[in-house]
Amino acid sequence: MSTVIKAQPGESTEGVIRRFKKQVLQDDILTEVKKRERYKKPSELKKERLSKFRKKKRRTQTKKG
Repeated sequence: MSTVIKAQPGESTEGVIRRFKKQVLQDDILTEVKKRERYKKPSELKKERLSKFRKKKRRTQTKKG
């Protein structure tokens, strides 16, 4: 899952860095790193899922009425 960017002949270092950043964003590496920063207990994950579900349900109910 490593990101490898090889410099093209005549390409500046800024160009290589720009392509690397773009590839990292496309691969969602930063979001994965943030997720894995800290272990979350299964109960925490369940609470997060429930709260997301409740927010989504509340939003759809307010749009209808």
